Amino acid sequence: MTTPDLEVDSLVKRFADYSAVDDLSFTVERGSFFSILGPSGCGKTTLLRMIAGFIAPDSGDIRIGGNSMQAVAPNRRPVNMVFQQLALFPMMSVGENVAFGLARRGMAKEERSRRAAAMLERVSLGGAAHKRVDELSGGQRQRVAIARSLVLEPTLLLLDEPLGALDLKLREHMKIELKQLQAAFGTTFVYITHDQSEALVLSDHVAVMNRGRFEQRGTPQDLYYEPATAFVAGFVGANNRIAGHVTGSSGDIAEVATAQGWQVRARKSGAVAPGAAVEAFVRPEVAVLERAAALLPKDHPHHAGAVQSLLFDGANSAVLLTEELSRFEFRVALPQTGRFADLKVGERVFFSFDPARAICFAAADAART
Repeated sequence: MTTPDLEVDSLVKRFADYSAVDDLSFTVERGSFFSILGPSGCGKTTLLRMIAGFIAPDSGDIRIGGNSMQAVAPNRRPVNMVFQQLALFPMMSVGENVAFGLARRGMAKEERSRRAAAMLERVSLGGAAHKRVDELSGGQRQRVAIARSLVLEPTLLLLDEPLGALDLKLREHMKIELKQLQAAFGTTFVYITHDQSEALVLSDHVAVMNRGRFEQRGTPQDLYYEPATAFVAGFVGANNRIAGHVTGSSGDIAEVATAQGWQVRARKSGAVAPGAAVEAFVRPEVAVLERAAALLPKDHPHHAGAVQSLLFDGANSAVLLTEELSRFEFRVALPQTGRFADLKVGERVFFSFDPARAICFAAADAART
């Protein structure tokens, strides 16, 4: 069996009474793209800096390529790190920036120039070695920073929200480039972000972090379609979140009533007993919208509402409804056919969703979010 490139075993880091990383264990397989997704303050940057060696853990062990990193200095670890602020040297050429680490290792000038030029070719910057850094676009500077790290042939490349400083269009473009670069080089990437889109698009596997621990690890599809906790359901992707209590159940489907009397049905996750307080999650894209109730699927409960606002965003357009009985705000993704382009604020509409594609958690679990 191949040794994982990264093994984290019972890692703990506390700051006074606060546990930034709380008894965390996981592995990252060789050649994979692994992302750690979570909100600000969840401990992901502390974890990454411990892997890099910038922070010492209170207990536990980190093994890279099967070797323990206890007492190994940052510059002795087979890792490199790319930060949001790229820290390129403006007084150096692009080629000199890429070759900087090789120069620190004592490599001869001719050889490091050759390797830097070859690496720039691989990141689609061939011929840019003699340019100044300020002559490059934001995306090109990002590739220079990655090339500077990869030319050192690290076991792990650690990326700390590297796309955060880019504008939206460039960030979308760089997500694709990063994924292609990782696949081309085969280097193991460990990437941290608070942006769920980045994590889902880029990664082979994602860990959702909350309060120093991983709530769930899995493929992007696992996290999106089968969230293990209320935190994951609420954090990964858009969701309508409906609080209520269980009034009955049929198999694995619970009947949930809100305090205002609105009744919905959702698949149970874990122990959800009759009478228990729960929170149900319904993704906007699983709901079906129609102007007449008779047009909705007959085997799903129907609900009525009024259009509160139209949220136009091209293919990601949605409508925000006010449910008729409870006045609950419910978001429905609009089909890309443009069939509802003429919806008006205040118009009465009807919606439904498949209960098997909604999910509910006990309120004790949901409260942790």
